[in-house]
Formats: sequence, structure tokens, C-alpha cells
Amino acid sequence: MYAEITAAELGEKLKSNEAFVLLDVREPFELDRAAIADPRLENIPMSVLAKRGLNALPASIRAGQIPTYVLCHHGSRSSQVVMWLVQNGYKNAVNVKGGIDDYARKVDSSVGFY
Repeated sequence: MYAEITAAELGEKLKSNEAFVLLDVREPFELDRAAIADPRLENIPMSVLAKRGLNALPASIRAGQIPTYVLCHHGSRSSQVVMWLVQNGYKNAVNVKGGIDDYARKVDSSVGFY
């Protein structure tokens, strides 16, 4: 099992000053089509995580001190990454249910669709 938040909950967190990492595991070409502009966003594609493992994670996530909200297109890849992180001892990993598509449809359509 793993924790999840909705797109609406992510929207509220993005409005806050809360310290967290928004880990977007989509490929760079996907970011060109739809992206959330926020300084807490880190893009590390799932393909890079598969090749480099935990070493691909930024220090802020490796430290394990703050929540890590994991995002992809629809929530499938991000849920796999969250399960992998939890299996590797990262207790603060949380899936964004529905991904950026749900976020764009329910919270902020300006991020784009694809």
C-alpha cells in the first residue's frame, strides 16, 4: 500500500508555503505538452530512475525529511515509483492520483493537456 492525494489536494499544497518535492516522473517531451510551474518541481523520468536507481534522486528526496508527491500523466507510473520508493524506505512518498491530466481537468487547465 501507498499514500495518495488527489489533484485538488495537490493544488492546495501548491498554493501553500509547505516544504515538499513534486517529483514528475514523465519524459521531457511530455513536459513540453503539460507542466506545472513550481520551484519545488523536480523532473526525473521513470526511465532514468530505472537506469540509475536511488542515485538519480535529488538530495532533498534522499534525505527523506519532507514529503515527496510523485506525478505522471495519469497516475500509473507515479504509483509504481511510489511503491518502489516505499519499498526502499522512503516513508514520505505520496502518489498524485490521476496525474497531471486530472490536475489540468480539475484544478488548472493552463498546465495543458495531451
